[in-house]
Amino acid sequence: MSKTATAAAVSMAMATSVAFAAPSFDDYARVTQVTPEYQRVSVPRQECYSEVVPERQNHRGNSLAGTIIGGVAGGLLGAQVGGGNGRVAASATGAVIGAVVGDRLGSRGDRDEYYEREVRRCRTVDTFEDRVSGYRVAYDYQGRSYVTVLPYDPGSRLPVHVDVAPIVNPGPDYDRWQR
Repeated sequence: MSKTATAAAVSMAMATSVAFAAPSFDDYARVTQVTPEYQRVSVPRQECYSEVVPERQNHRGNSLAGTIIGGVAGGLLGAQVGGGNGRVAASATGAVIGAVVGDRLGSRGDRDEYYEREVRRCRTVDTFEDRVSGYRVAYDYQGRSYVTVLPYDPGSRLPVHVDVAPIVNPGPDYDRWQR
């Protein structure tokens, strides 16, 4: 490679590295419009209420005592009727009939009692709210307009970071950038 070509290659490489080491700085842009953006979100909540419900309680008489007393009385009466093996059969039959009659007489005291009881019922209800999810910000910097979305309202001025770098390989649309 000739010395001239080498020198040209080195100077192009250095010019390129200098071009990429261009300055960057912070500045302020003028905010032209701020529009809040909303998002609809579900907010579940508990909704509770109390209601009175009727309840039934069965009060049974002492039917076990009636059954036992009726069975004993029926057995004694059956033993009075008959003789021999017939006496045993009459006692057993008397005991069964006495138990059934005693149970029915003991059940006469059965009664249902009704009363009211308070019951608390809850359910989950979805309500929807519109919440701000960000701000669409329109701003001008150096005669150009830009739009971005930020999580906050920047006010009248927006801090911007500016990187200045030359266009290394301008294409056919290069003229559109000139003013």
